[in-house]
Amino acid sequence: MSNQSTTVSSEAVQHAADALDAHVREIIAWHFSPETGCPFWLDWAKTSDFDPIAAVQSAADLIKFPHFQDEWLRDEQNERFIPKAYAGRPFIVFETGGTTGMPKQRIGWEDHLRDYEEFSETLDDAAFPRGGNWLMLGPTGPRRLRLAIEHLAHIRGGSCYHVDLDPRWVKRLIASKDFDMAKRYKSHVVEQGATILKNRKVSCLFTTPLLLESLDEHITVADSGIKGVFCGGTQMTPQTVRFLVEEVLDNRVQFVPTYGNTLMGLACGRPLTPEDNWSITYHAPQPRAMLRVVDPNDTARTVEYGDWGRVELSTLTREFFMPRFLERDEAVRREPFGRFAWDGVGEVRPFGQLDTKAIEGVY
Repeated sequence: MSNQSTTVSSEAVQHAADALDAHVREIIAWHFSPETGCPFWLDWAKTSDFDPIAAVQSAADLIKFPHFQDEWLRDEQNERFIPKAYAGRPFIVFETGGTTGMPKQRIGWEDHLRDYEEFSETLDDAAFPRGGNWLMLGPTGPRRLRLAIEHLAHIRGGSCYHVDLDPRWVKRLIASKDFDMAKRYKSHVVEQGATILKNRKVSCLFTTPLLLESLDEHITVADSGIKGVFCGGTQMTPQTVRFLVEEVLDNRVQFVPTYGNTLMGLACGRPLTPEDNWSITYHAPQPRAMLRVVDPNDTARTVEYGDWGRVELSTLTREFFMPRFLERDEAVRREPFGRFAWDGVGEVRPFGQLDTKAIEGVY
């Protein structure tokens, strides 16, 4: 990404806040009006102690909603989340999370396309050349990334190669302590990616940190034709980022980290510099989604800048409304920066990492 001023004026911050408030009012009116809303939220409003359309006039008013429960995305039939305005249009089903059993599912139509079209405009054309082909070496199947990365390649004028990868299988192997099989499966996936890079012209790569490191053991990524790596899927400590940029990519390939998921879309990272000690800060794609860093013991309270807290996500599109979902992540609250006139989340890692060990698999 290109260099940019890091100073954000108070006027810019206020303008972004006003735009978010206006967007919140529009989305609330859409999802809670009988003419356009979905059965789930219309039924929810009938038993609520407040009228969302009247009571929610700003982003701050979203605190009036309870936390969105991920069980709703497992237990409710997907048809319950179809806005009336989308009735009769077949939907796409995206899955997220889980090792066994019913995964969370989010339906959609074009949100994933809009998210990646906006993201495309942030990419450096020198590192992610227009017309260049992509390799998507990451979770496929019913996951949003499969279609989203391909769309990203297409809108930038390139085609996309894929390698099959089932992250739930990897997580299941690790949960059962079958580490040898998990390692063999990772090698199986990475070898396919290396084969494509050796035999096809590819200049842009999406993958995860663990797969990127493993890929470089099979082929020198910086010598393979790759000019830019778009990377996401798990926490990336400053040590990991430095290692990937300096050791794996040899400071010759641009490294663009992202924090995203099926429920949010994707948050852009600030430009990486050694001066920041390789610490990553992400900013949500406002106003389509907003992130707060909250006190885990009092989630109504946003923590102070520089303090740790749990990540809370609200997704605000016409296709999908999800207020105050508590992610399984924690982060440091960071100030607005550059073109991002709203808060960021830094040092993202699994929530309670110091107390528990999350299974991340190939992510």
